[in-house]
Amino acid sequence: MAKTLELQFNTEFNKPFSITLSDPIEPVNPVAVSAAMNAVIAQNCFSTSGGNVVAKKGARIIERNESDIVIG
Repeated sequence: MAKTLELQFNTEFNKPFSITLSDPIEPVNPVAVSAAMNAVIAQNCFSTSGGNVVAKKGARIIERNESDIVIG
């Protein structure tokens, strides 16, 4: 089962922007996630078509199950 951590932001033109990180350390520390998101906003390190990243929207863990299908 693959897990990712998705950090969700809003841009200055109120457009969604997200960063997806593979294999997050668990259990996820909400304080560390919030601090990392604050750093992304403060450092203005991403350029988007919706403008600068200006606000935290949320964060979530996404789990994905994959099963191969044998085609004969």
